[in-house]
Amino acid sequence: MQISNSTEVGARGAFPLILTLDTHGVPHRWITWQHACYYYAKEQVAWAIGSNAFTVYGGMNRVTGQRSAITAYSIIAIKGKAMAMRAFSQVPPLNNRELFHRDRQVCAYCAATFAIARLTRDHVTPFSRGGRDTWMNSVTACRACNERKGNCTPEQAGMELVYLPYVPNRAEYLILTNRRILSDQMEFLTQHVPAQSRLLLA
Repeated sequence: MQISNSTEVGARGAFPLILTLDTHGVPHRWITWQHACYYYAKEQVAWAIGSNAFTVYGGMNRVTGQRSAITAYSIIAIKGKAMAMRAFSQVPPLNNRELFHRDRQVCAYCAATFAIARLTRDHVTPFSRGGRDTWMNSVTACRACNERKGNCTPEQAGMELVYLPYVPNRAEYLILTNRRILSDQMEFLTQHVPAQSRLLLA
């Protein structure tokens, strides 16, 4: 099996992830090019957009003598995926990598930018005071500020939040979870990102 790439696709020999949508154009999830080829082969791709495409070549057809090929685009809508509409409004799972990217690696207390290795997850309201491990109770903090705040609320520690936590929507989360987003995919996803999102800041 061979792969032919176009434009920016296929850098360093690895094709980036494919963005899937439901038939209404709502972002769903990232899939591999192999998974995308499966949807094409099963005729489950309703439509496709994007300026990037790749072609996968298979074996020769004994009857026609022609080589099989599937051309797929970087953004595809999948038939029968109504669950995507439901997933768009669901709260995405919280983990440090996406939290730090949501907050642009800026400490919520000193406003300085740090390398990921120097960041921690701080619970605005500590567990001991009834806080929970949620997007709305979590902010990025440098180690020094986290240690200074300790087991206190910001008010008790005399520390003020420089920004407020928020729950990323599905499009934001898809941006947060993929390190190799193509320009056409990013352009599509940002259309679904709230105007107040920190991901849109320069």
